Amino acid sequence: MTLQLMKMWSRQNQLFIICIVLRYSTDAADLIHVAGYQGREVEVFCPYENGYESYQKYLCKESCGYDDVLVETGGAKRDRYSIYDNKEKKIFTVNISGLSLTDAGKYWCGVTRTGKDLYTEVKLKVVPDRCCDNVNTVQGYVEASTSISCPYHSKYQHNLKYFCRGSQPSTCLQQAVITSDHNQNGRFNLHDDKASSNFTVTIASLTQEDSGLYLCGVRDINSLDVFSLTKLDVKDAAHVSSADIVVPVSVAVVLTLLAFALVMVYRWKCYKVPGAGVNMNRNTRKTDEICGNQEVVACTKLGSSKQQCTLHQYDDAEDQQESDYQNLMEDIYCNQIVINCNKASRN
Repeated sequence: MTLQLMKMWSRQNQLFIICIVLRYSTDAADLIHVAGYQGREVEVFCPYENGYESYQKYLCKESCGYDDVLVETGGAKRDRYSIYDNKEKKIFTVNISGLSLTDAGKYWCGVTRTGKDLYTEVKLKVVPDRCCDNVNTVQGYVEASTSISCPYHSKYQHNLKYFCRGSQPSTCLQQAVITSDHNQNGRFNLHDDKASSNFTVTIASLTQEDSGLYLCGVRDINSLDVFSLTKLDVKDAAHVSSADIVVPVSVAVVLTLLAFALVMVYRWKCYKVPGAGVNMNRNTRKTDEICGNQEVVACTKLGSSKQQCTLHQYDDAEDQQESDYQNLMEDIYCNQIVINCNKASRN
């Protein structure tokens, strides 16, 4: 009889332990993820079941021993922790202020009851309050407008988008100059192209005071919001620095000098045409007397035979192309001389 009682007691204990483990495992499986910024505050929302409205609630850390309890309902506020129990919604909320990187880790939402307390595991993540590793640069000009592109992941197509000045993620939404819910605000306009997963913010009538850092934000209700950083540089178009124009000016000077050199070469070649002054007809001599030089003679000769100004053989296509260009310039130059001399002969 005694042996049977011992066996029954042992079996009841086993069942009791199994029930506790199952209960604890089920509650712990409902993991709550919370994230916050260093130096800021975070709220931990702890839901509980119907019937536990009047029970004491608390938040504890790590192994959740008596000394690990950070704050509890009905007790005094402790340091950086405060707690509020909304019995209608069956959620108690714990606020943790002045977050530090060491606050990250495992916590437990607890409900006190007879026997084993109810627990829900909480994972807290703390990150520095800054953004971002990559910075996009956009340039604009005073009184003009510019657009800042803000790409995002396709899973955020229907989430709130917003735009703020600065580089501090924790305050961006509160200080947003424009959101996708109100996409027009003075000089700012926000257009969300969901098909391409990109929203664009256009700033009109730029001033130099608009220069600085801006954040594109996308709301994520399950974690920290997602951001991208842009640096806007607004310049006064009337006072463009010499560094902005040094390259165009240098190119213009080089081209001008090159054109002048080509003209001088073509003039010299026309003067030096072999036999330019030997086979002149009467009309050419008359024109030569009027013009007072041999340019017309040489160019007249050129008009009848291009070979007198191009006596070279070309080794490759590049030399041939250069020769064609030179012949064109010679024609332009020599035709102008003939026109001028014909005018002189008529006068």
